[in-house]
Amino acid sequence: MTEATRIDKWLWSARMFKTRTAATSACVAGKVKLNGQGVKPSRAVAVGDTIQITRVHHRQRIEVRGLAIKRVAAKLAAGLYEDVTPEEELEREQQAKLMNAAFRQARGTYKGRPTKKERRTMQKFRDQR
Repeated sequence: MTEATRIDKWLWSARMFKTRTAATSACVAGKVKLNGQGVKPSRAVAVGDTIQITRVHHRQRIEVRGLAIKRVAAKLAAGLYEDVTPEEELEREQQAKLMNAAFRQARGTYKGRPTKKERRTMQKFRDQR
């Protein structure tokens, strides 16, 4: 363990991103903020810092509790940070998940082009109107 480490390495080692490249890309794209300011991937993170990660449907706020340079097991990674995401943000994320699930269920499955039999059935239905 060290006193400070690069934020992209820390995000990867704490299992916030699957790859270090993904963590670096998020930092470059402005999706990661350290203590309220945008950061470059090489910015040092220290114990006590607050990191905000913006994802597709929510913003996650975490407080750094420990440092690691190498990727660690999931149980150990959970000890590197504390999730301090506000309740409103968690509710918004849950709502988005429910809406996506309802949309997928209402849409049904896509089967590709209709078969000849299905086309004839659809044509009969249109002719009846």
